[in-house]
Amino acid sequence: MKTFILTGNTSDFTTYHDSVILDPTTKYEAALLSLDTYNSIPNITVQKNNIFRYSADNGQTWKTIAFNTGAYELAAINNELKRQLIANGDSDSAITITANVSRLTSIVNIENINYLVDFGVENSIGSVLGFGAEIIRYGYNESPKIVDIMQVNSIIVNIDIIMGSYVNGSPSPAIYSFYPNVAPGYKIVERPNPSLIYYPVTRHDISRMRVWLNDQNGNLVDFRGETITIRICIREVKSRSIEDKILKELLEIKNYLKNK
Repeated sequence: MKTFILTGNTSDFTTYHDSVILDPTTKYEAALLSLDTYNSIPNITVQKNNIFRYSADNGQTWKTIAFNTGAYELAAINNELKRQLIANGDSDSAITITANVSRLTSIVNIENINYLVDFGVENSIGSVLGFGAEIIRYGYNESPKIVDIMQVNSIIVNIDIIMGSYVNGSPSPAIYSFYPNVAPGYKIVERPNPSLIYYPVTRHDISRMRVWLNDQNGNLVDFRGETITIRICIREVKSRSIEDKILKELLEIKNYLKNK
């Protein structure tokens, strides 16, 4: 058995090992032993959904709050919103964002009659909060959809030396799949449980191995530069010829005794 530690600081990286050649007359299989990184996956990004647009004078003028890329829970969104409202010279009590836990929706309370919120702008944060392209007004506003606060449902670990795995019905080099069981900012320490799953190795020259992590939709998962370390083991495929022969003989004896 051989073990390899593969490390990179992007979601798609390649590692090189000096002249690692497996015996070409032998079949091999590989399994993931561990994965370590930090949960830094953002749900709000500058390129996609970080804009909160509002008016403090009933729509005569509009102001924009831009959230930095990060992993936000609803409470963190509310806190940052209030901080930037104050920075803009407006009342931090005018708009409050909370959660309806039982319905998995968000609530935007606009407590000043002169305030409006426009979720119809490009890169609006409204999609994260469960709102469509709409303008909401004074009072209690509950999102019509479930919040999209966790956009990654599964992290799929791929390595280009295996086969035998399928994702959504298509052949894939996926060696493992998981979802982080820790909050944003905490370390992910992933260990297959209850047992390792081995996949056939497709080549004997493994001096170069590529690893990439994507979500359930095939998009690379953004860990924002955090170091990702995975450990895999490669072992010879155990021959089953002897076991199969013994099993066959036992079945023949069983059938003989049954028919005697």
